[in-house]
Amino acid sequence: MNFDVDIYVYENPRITQGLTLQGIGWAFSHSYCYYWAPFAALSHMLDCQLYGISPGGHHLINVLLHGATAVLLFLVLREMTGALWRSAFVASVFAIHPLRVESVAWVTERKDVLSGLFFVLALGTYVSYVRHFGGKGSRGRYLAVAFQFAMGLMAKPSLVTLPFVLLLLDYWPLNRFGQPVSADAPAEPIRGQDSFSVLKGLVIEKIPLFALSAASCAVTILTANRVPVGLRAIAARLGNAIVSYTGYLGQTFYPANLAAFYPFPASGIPPSKVFLSLVLLASFTLGVFALRRSRPYLVVGWLWYLGMLTPVIGLIQVGEQARADRFTYLPQIGLLLLIAWGMGNLCAYPRHRRAVLAAGALMAVAALMACAHLQASRWKNSESLWSHTLACNSGNNIAHNNLGTALLQMGRVDEAVADYQKALEINPKLPLARYNLGVALLQNGRVHEVVGHFQAALEIEPDLAKAHYNLGIAFVQLGRVSEALVHYNEALEINPNYAEAEYNLGIALLQIGRLNEAVSHYNKALAINPNYVEVHNNLGTALVQLGRVSDALAHFQRAMEINPLNVEAQNNMVLVLATFPEARVRNGTKAVELAERADHLTGNSNASISATLAAAYAEAGQFPNAITTAKRALQLATDQGNTALADAIRAQIRLYQSGFPYRYNSRLSISTSGTQQ
Repeated sequence: MNFDVDIYVYENPRITQGLTLQGIGWAFSHSYCYYWAPFAALSHMLDCQLYGISPGGHHLINVLLHGATAVLLFLVLREMTGALWRSAFVASVFAIHPLRVESVAWVTERKDVLSGLFFVLALGTYVSYVRHFGGKGSRGRYLAVAFQFAMGLMAKPSLVTLPFVLLLLDYWPLNRFGQPVSADAPAEPIRGQDSFSVLKGLVIEKIPLFALSAASCAVTILTANRVPVGLRAIAARLGNAIVSYTGYLGQTFYPANLAAFYPFPASGIPPSKVFLSLVLLASFTLGVFALRRSRPYLVVGWLWYLGMLTPVIGLIQVGEQARADRFTYLPQIGLLLLIAWGMGNLCAYPRHRRAVLAAGALMAVAALMACAHLQASRWKNSESLWSHTLACNSGNNIAHNNLGTALLQMGRVDEAVADYQKALEINPKLPLARYNLGVALLQNGRVHEVVGHFQAALEIEPDLAKAHYNLGIAFVQLGRVSEALVHYNEALEINPNYAEAEYNLGIALLQIGRLNEAVSHYNKALAINPNYVEVHNNLGTALVQLGRVSDALAHFQRAMEINPLNVEAQNNMVLVLATFPEARVRNGTKAVELAERADHLTGNSNASISATLAAAYAEAGQFPNAITTAKRALQLATDQGNTALADAIRAQIRLYQSGFPYRYNSRLSISTSGTQQ
């Protein structure tokens, strides 16, 4: 999935290394892709520790967390209200509503399912605290609520509204305000105080929780890492917020045309739509307040929905989306409470109405399950996800850009170029589309064209590190190495943890003979990503040329440990062990073992590796094998039209026929891994 999963998980070396002390320290001291969410980062690290970057395990954990949250939600509602079937209905719809698909199917949204679990745990612990209010253990339960709240905030900062939700639950169903108690609200009211005094006391009780909310907001603002904040006027953001409230409301009842990305309308939101949405929201708000004494669940459910959406409704615009399905993950529970208890009380009598209600509830759950299954199928891969998004909104520049990236990853370069161009037609100032178009053209070998696209992307977004990085690659291919060095360094100025930039900078320096500097940058790349196979191989190459053979062999060995299928590192190690001039370095037996494995991995069809195997046989004194293998390598080189290699192999065959092994007379000319885009 090419929807942020790369930067959050599988291309993030801090995450892919698994749980380490260094990684844990990083999670708590740095923002994690725009926000301070250390617990979400640690969760992804644990996944990588257990499953690597194979997506199945990551998705399984999301499903398990969501399932646990749904079960706990049922238990907590049942404990608070005493209502079995209504609690079951709320939990069931929460679990299978199509709006949940984005939060569960998208690995990046571990933030939602993890914070949701701690949210519901905090609700359950708070209920226990209220039941034992003033008694033994109540302080411990309150501290447990605070702890679970803090854990939830460290998974996703938008959980800051929890203290507000607890105040709503104090009103109903916990009945701590002293209003008349309904049959399914078992808590005892606080007696002998007026409503204002009770409210004041309940607010004071939650000051530590509000303090946690304030601290989370402050940390989020201070640690935000170049959050792409929209520049829309406050009126436009306010209008979008009003329309989004009603949009989410409509999608709760009719979850059709759900998309991974909802762009702002190019022509703006019609004032009439904003006005009608405002009238609807105001009318419903007035209605639930009018019924607050006889139907307290209405005002609680409605304010839960409005309040929990506030941090993500778009008044503070972050990103390009107008709204997102994932933003409803916890707010929608309020609407479900309102619906379940409202319909339950409406159809409480006579008996046949209850039967009709039960049948209707089962039909609704079944219909939502079918819709959720269909929606989940659209998340099976990037192509289906963005194709569906474009079917919902054809003028979606982000969807065209991401579909182009999906097609590019499948090797369908021309189709990818077409989608990037469509994205730029909709929004000529979309830097990622301009950048991605350059990447596609670079893969297509149109190097001279890509420079202009990368430079245009940088004019729009000067801090786009990967544009500097790929511009460096393009300049290397054009032979303009000095300009490439400038852009690799620019990329590293913007992102000091850019391991690929350190790696390619090392390659460029190696090409112009600045070996010591190349080694320095390779070491920096390994400090960021210790399991970077290509860096280990290239560092070994540079160290051999510097005469540090023991260190070089250690890096070739490490590359093979990380990826036993990497034939470059094996071949390079064999060249050193079989042909290095100093006898103390050579080891013919080990060279043969490694060379036979490398030759097998390439299907005995790589002329260079077969020639290396012949050199290993000669070093081990197996000259008949060396001659036979070298002749096979010669035939492969001749068939491939590699004249220079063929001539070199002929000279080596003459040595083996005379009973002499092959030796390099100068520094080894061993292979390096290539640049990476």
